[in-house]
Amino acid sequence: MTSIAATDRPPRKGFGPAQYAICLQGIVWREALRYLHQRGRFVSALVRPLVWLFIFASGFRAVLGISIIPPYQTYVTYDVYITPGLMAMIQLFNGMQSSLSMVYDRETGNMRTLLVSPFPRWYLLTCKLLAGTCVGVLQVYTYLLIAYFWGISPDSPWGYLTVLPALFLSGLMLGGLGMVLSSLIRQLENFAGVMNFVIFPMFFASSALYPLWQVQEKSPWLATLCWLNPFTYAVELVRFAFYMQIDYFSLAVVFGCTMVFLAGAILAYDPARGMLIRRGGAAE
Repeated sequence: MTSIAATDRPPRKGFGPAQYAICLQGIVWREALRYLHQRGRFVSALVRPLVWLFIFASGFRAVLGISIIPPYQTYVTYDVYITPGLMAMIQLFNGMQSSLSMVYDRETGNMRTLLVSPFPRWYLLTCKLLAGTCVGVLQVYTYLLIAYFWGISPDSPWGYLTVLPALFLSGLMLGGLGMVLSSLIRQLENFAGVMNFVIFPMFFASSALYPLWQVQEKSPWLATLCWLNPFTYAVELVRFAFYMQIDYFSLAVVFGCTMVFLAGAILAYDPARGMLIRRGGAAE
């Protein structure tokens, strides 16, 4: 009778939408609590772009004017031009800091506990990426609020809404890149150096601070490097979306890089075959 009852028992089904939603909520809530408890992270995320806006851009505002280039309909001041680049810079630093927390979680064992849960690994890493992106978007809108009182705003209030999808997509791309880098780093101390090695070249070799046509006139090889930089397309995607336009080429590049980085992170964090395998064959 026992064997018959066991065979009549319905097979166990996979997780339903409710369970996946609970998992996503838990990961996002954990990231939000960590963000709230680390107030220095919030302040530092705003100090960098505000220093560029209030000091650097103000010093060049009177001497540098940007010619009429898309998506601008008229001449703009320098502080207006670099605002989309500073928005993307916030996401770049946030993506790397979120990945830094993954290195810390891996050292303390939290990441190992997360990855051995019954949920698919791709879903867990995607939830982690979404949680970090939400934090970055919140930081960007806080910066935009401060910039509004500095006299910087889109042509229409709708720009604050149309830029939201661009912020999410670019945040996913930069967060995915950070995940791939964090999978290659085994110690927390080494990741800080890698962050500086990646962040500053990506930021300066882009269109965040100067139009690429000016770079092309002065240094063609540097312009080529800027065009090969995925951060350039994240900046341009945000720039056009902030003025209620779509740069389809930048959209395609950012979306493609997001898929590549996310796929690389999923493979890298696979203890069975990824980059987290120890030399002796045991997973971290």
